[in-house]
Amino acid sequence: MTRAVVFAYHNVGARCLRVLLAHGVDVALVVTHQDSPTENIWFERVADVAAAYGIPTITPEDPNVPEIVEGIAELNPDFFFSFYYRLMLGPALLAVPKRGAYNMHGSLLPKYRGRVPVNWAIIHGETETGATLHRMVEKPDAGEIAAQQAVPILPDDTAGDVFTKTTLAAEMALNGVLPALLAGTAPHVMPDLKQGGYFGGRKAEDGRIDWIQPAKDVHNLIRAVAPPYPGAFFDLQGHRITVLGSLSLGLPPLEIAPETGKPALFSQDGRLFARCGDGRVVRITSLELDGQPLNPAELPGRLGGNPIPLI
Repeated sequence: MTRAVVFAYHNVGARCLRVLLAHGVDVALVVTHQDSPTENIWFERVADVAAAYGIPTITPEDPNVPEIVEGIAELNPDFFFSFYYRLMLGPALLAVPKRGAYNMHGSLLPKYRGRVPVNWAIIHGETETGATLHRMVEKPDAGEIAAQQAVPILPDDTAGDVFTKTTLAAEMALNGVLPALLAGTAPHVMPDLKQGGYFGGRKAEDGRIDWIQPAKDVHNLIRAVAPPYPGAFFDLQGHRITVLGSLSLGLPPLEIAPETGKPALFSQDGRLFARCGDGRVVRITSLELDGQPLNPAELPGRLGGNPIPLI
């Protein structure tokens, strides 16, 4: 029986762990994370899945310390699998599995290497993303590709919508290639690292809306950080306004307020719209005013004007 050690977190980790078990892989150990008290844990806990199947679990702050590496090496694994595990595995760990280490990444590599690939893909207006199983090497997201599965990004999809799709894509990619991988016959293709690029993590402040930007860029930012992420935001008249949802499709004909082209908020027919720097609009479907939910169409009345200039 093939033996593996699994490094995993989040929904992708939970689903892919189940795929390994369904194919009869002996998962000797799951390495996961302690949940952060400051993070919105909206996803499935890998530790719960492991517990349900009686698999030992550890949550080291650093899996690369010598005692952890030695303990994992004693399990004599054939494979490592990393499924949305948040820490890098160093050379000493990667040298442990006899048949290699594989990572599941949430993009179509070599595009969007690095952190939060789903969010970055939406911010850049991509119409497609997916999941990639690749061999782990010391450089992140740079090893040979063993499997990929693409999914569409629709114009009004949020990061939550796309993450759900990429979770299924990860499950499909792993499930499809795993028999060949275990048999030693899976194809491996070296990616052209000149394509795509490497992206870092994002902070809450990166969600600040710049209304001078074109409407498509504003909409992409809003949906890229929509719940379960913290939401895009801006400050106006001493208030913090958090935009939790927007639409770009199917907007009705609008009687645009005077001074067309200058960014402004305005309500019409019981709906709230934002005119952006290029004169085009997005519809705001959900927001909070100073942390409290508010019907978007009521915002101009609360702030004393319709339209409300944004610059």
